[in-house]
Amino acid sequence: IKSHHNVGGLPEKMHLKVVEPLRNLFKDEVRRVGATLGLPPAILNRHPFPGPGLGIRILGEISPAKVALLQEADYIYIELLKTQGWYERIWQAGAILLNTQSVGVMGDERTYENVVALRAVHSLDGMTADWVHLPYELLGKIANEIINRVKGVNRVVYDISSKPPATIEWE
Repeated sequence: IKSHHNVGGLPEKMHLKVVEPLRNLFKDEVRRVGATLGLPPAILNRHPFPGPGLGIRILGEISPAKVALLQEADYIYIELLKTQGWYERIWQAGAILLNTQSVGVMGDERTYENVVALRAVHSLDGMTADWVHLPYELLGKIANEIINRVKGVNRVVYDISSKPPATIEWE
């Protein structure tokens, strides 16, 4: 079993103790606690996000330029899921910047640019997950928006792997 991204405490030099009252609860249980406390749906229904941030979704070497590229692609993806009514029907979604480049054509020019993978899964507790069957029209719209708006991306792919054998995050 792969190690969890959020494992580990504060740096020792801080001399603080980590307090985790919800540590043994799964995400669905934490959401029930939040609902009982009256948290708004916008907070309750947020997707899980990896502890290391988008860095875990950049395969290969991480650079400020790659982070900026992935931030833009991920923003477009999540916003379109929200505006098209899919965000709250999905347990977790995100864009991944692959460690490969792809040949493409923009106008009359040949390009050799980045590939972004899209991931969306249904799950109850994160222990198992099934990929979400997004409509082809929506996937096409998302891919076109990312390719047209994110400089340096010429290909978008959709991950249809379940957990197991895959994991939700690529790293």
